[in-house]
Amino acid sequence: MPIVAQSTETTDWVSRFADEVIEESERRAPGKPVVVASGLSPSGPIHLGNLREVMTPHLVADEIRRRGYTVRHLISWDDYDRYRKVPNGVAGIDGSWAEHIGKPLTSVPAPAGSAYPNWAEHFKAAMTEALAELGVEYDGISQTEQYTAGTYREQVLFAMKHRGDIDAILEQYRTKKAPAKKQQGQKPVDEAELEAAEGSGAAAEDDGSSTSGYYPYKPYCGQCEKDLTTVTAYDDTTTELSYTCSACGFAETVLLSEFNRGKLVWKVDWPMRWAYEGVIFEPSGVDHSSPGSSFQVGGQIVGIFGGKQPIGPMYAFVGISGMAKMSSSKGGVPTASDALQIMEPQLLRWLYARRRPNQSFKIAFDQEIQRLYDEWDKLAGKVADGSVLPADAAAYSRAVGTAAGQLPATARPMAYRTLASVADITAGAEDQTLRILSELDPENPLTSLDEVRPRLDKAETWINTQVPAEERTVVRDEPDAELLKSLDDQGRASLRLLLDGLEENWSLDGLTHLVYGVPKVQAGFSADATAKELPAEIKVAQRTFFALLYHLLVGRDTGPRLPTLLLAVGQDRVRKLLSA
Repeated sequence: MPIVAQSTETTDWVSRFADEVIEESERRAPGKPVVVASGLSPSGPIHLGNLREVMTPHLVADEIRRRGYTVRHLISWDDYDRYRKVPNGVAGIDGSWAEHIGKPLTSVPAPAGSAYPNWAEHFKAAMTEALAELGVEYDGISQTEQYTAGTYREQVLFAMKHRGDIDAILEQYRTKKAPAKKQQGQKPVDEAELEAAEGSGAAAEDDGSSTSGYYPYKPYCGQCEKDLTTVTAYDDTTTELSYTCSACGFAETVLLSEFNRGKLVWKVDWPMRWAYEGVIFEPSGVDHSSPGSSFQVGGQIVGIFGGKQPIGPMYAFVGISGMAKMSSSKGGVPTASDALQIMEPQLLRWLYARRRPNQSFKIAFDQEIQRLYDEWDKLAGKVADGSVLPADAAAYSRAVGTAAGQLPATARPMAYRTLASVADITAGAEDQTLRILSELDPENPLTSLDEVRPRLDKAETWINTQVPAEERTVVRDEPDAELLKSLDDQGRASLRLLLDGLEENWSLDGLTHLVYGVPKVQAGFSADATAKELPAEIKVAQRTFFALLYHLLVGRDTGPRLPTLLLAVGQDRVRKLLSA
């Protein structure tokens, strides 16, 4: 018996869509599993924008499962799509992969050095691993397997028989005004939207038009395997189909009732699958949701196949905040695998769960990741003490686990910025890392680095791959004698106050109190004085003091948080570097 949703979760977007999808599923297919869908083209690295195509239905499907319903989340791997172009930096620059343009992705060799049998499998593999780490449960469908096994044969024959009806729908959009000039910052058209448009170079190829009439089916050539083909004749009674290939000149006549080397053009293929699979919910990107685009046209064509258009929210752009040149040079924007190298799956899930699909957001690869982690840890604290708002509690719950259970988590989640600073200073030396982390909280010392993994490993990877070398922290070997000699009385006094308090305050909290307290004490206030009790000049004095410490310790104006830096350097070395 399905379980009614908890009232505390009715305020978030996931629950609202779950309500709508359950109601629609009961109306269309009562008693059957609820079907949601995603589509991914493994034509190159599957980036974090594409991940929203999966995470949006995943979160809704998972909410429906939590209520006790059976759900199928289908991910169609569009691996029978044509190989459209060679991605930058992926297959080298010798042009060796350009000769395969026009073939199915599963007929293109994998990039050099890959262990996978073809191009599609190579790029599917990384996404498959990422989805497993993210806890995404789904049924994968290879469109190569579906088409070449003849699974859609009845649908293909039906589409060809009703090509006039399909053509009439498409004709409404062919006569529309040309789209406005692309505006700066507009999201590029999705790969799938471009799929048929580059068939044989003719603009009308997008919908299967040819010189001898409209055909919604595109064969792959029997000789060169490319889709640069034109259907020249088709007989509805015998299913005899003739085509020619503009790439190699090959021509043949086949029985479509027995022929499995081709596919429906994109704007027909997508709605055909909605009807065939009984899809209730499938989101689409902004490029698919504009007038005349695949989702809009598909909403009419699906009726020809006896189906209905899914509930389909438009999802907005996912941006990237920073990305080291060494990573972006690999070609394209970062993938889910890239993100999971530097952040735990819970954080990545939360970024998609907390924003409505039509809200854009950014995923941080730069210093912003530290602020995001602070926000995440603060949310965890509110959940623990019961002060969290219902919508935030729902997003947190969806991030840390699924209907199947909790995702593996860091046992002792220390602040990401602290772990990153320690990894930076120690260059990953485990003995030094454990020493520093065990001194953060003397009353409850860390006994093993395993307690702070995998978060520690993610922070270390972030330091090593995303922080430029010039921003890395290198502690001085010897004191800056010239700077120490140039200090005035106030500067020397500030260092003495710090050094005198080191031993007594040697913990993260203690050193935080000490370094912020020195300028207060020098100005005649208590080290415990709050901001409200202090004049604005104290903040200026604190910044000046901090800059002095950074210069004496690491030779720069800024660096890791000073309490963490002091712990990392160690008392003896701190005294050596700060003694005038």
